[in-house]
Amino acid sequence: MNRQDFGKTPDGTPVELYTLANSRGVEATIMTYGGTVVSLHTPDSKGRSGDVVLGFDSLDSYLAGDNPFFGALIGRYGNRIAKGRFTLNGVEYKLAQNNGENNLHGGPRGFDKVVWQVKDAGPQSLELGYLSKDGDQGFPGNLDVTVRYTLTGDNELGIDYSATTDRDTIVNLTNHSYFNLACEGDNLGHLLTLNADRFTPVDAGLIPTGELASVAGTPFDFRQPVAIGARIDQDDVQIARGGGYDHNFVLNRSGEGLSPVAKVVEPGTGRVLEVFTTEPGFQFYSGNFIGKLRGKGGRLYGPRSGFCLETQHYPDSPNHPSFPTTVLKPGQRYHTTTIHKFSAV
Repeated sequence: MNRQDFGKTPDGTPVELYTLANSRGVEATIMTYGGTVVSLHTPDSKGRSGDVVLGFDSLDSYLAGDNPFFGALIGRYGNRIAKGRFTLNGVEYKLAQNNGENNLHGGPRGFDKVVWQVKDAGPQSLELGYLSKDGDQGFPGNLDVTVRYTLTGDNELGIDYSATTDRDTIVNLTNHSYFNLACEGDNLGHLLTLNADRFTPVDAGLIPTGELASVAGTPFDFRQPVAIGARIDQDDVQIARGGGYDHNFVLNRSGEGLSPVAKVVEPGTGRVLEVFTTEPGFQFYSGNFIGKLRGKGGRLYGPRSGFCLETQHYPDSPNHPSFPTTVLKPGQRYHTTTIHKFSAV
């Protein structure tokens, strides 16, 4: 385990970097601020190492207001909650409206903007913890969260999310890494396959309408490999609303274990990313709203310079009783797993 100091937050809290590595050339560096995946080096088809996630070189850049959640842990509730409101046990809870009139990624000080405690650290795993107190960002209950990153000898970066509560609450955790398997340029030439027959269409505020729509005959059909950019600018109302892809897909599941989510191939480097999860859905986001940012090594990031595959429950689930529930009760244990597997062809 390689540990480094990475500076301090404005209130003086130290921030650290932890690097996990295996014998096959994969190396993941994770920051205690936001539980953020800062870098992820993987070899290409010729054995050359490259950093396949977007991010910054300094803590100050991560603290800046224009950071689009690069690599961060997201909670209490990943994605959007309509009008920043939900009702639980007959009580309406009002959340911050930090994305137009909606709540996004838990609010203005979600899990991406806190310093996580290191509970355990080893050569190939890092366990982080955070206690989100009752009323934090408007959510009920003391939520005790543990997230473990594990890097295996098979080039798999696993993320295990666990949580318990002392009061009925809602929870939907994910990671917001932006991937670019070419390590430069845009993501439009990446070949994407998604294990989803359906997706959740959205209204103008990017809130699900409640429909589970077929991907057949739409720009959202990635059941066979298609370049991300092949249909990203088609004349389609859903594409227009997302500025590209920014939609939840309904995972084709069989059983409750890990199911394949996606396979991404970057033809130029031969790098391959496969994603597996226990979650019912995932948000495919093509990075449409990335502003012009100066990233790692001085690289200029812009729209569609990285893509996200955020495994999750569906957006706005608390306001859609037909969606899989995100309610967590005392005595229950929230637990989900997502695995990112890297290879080259």
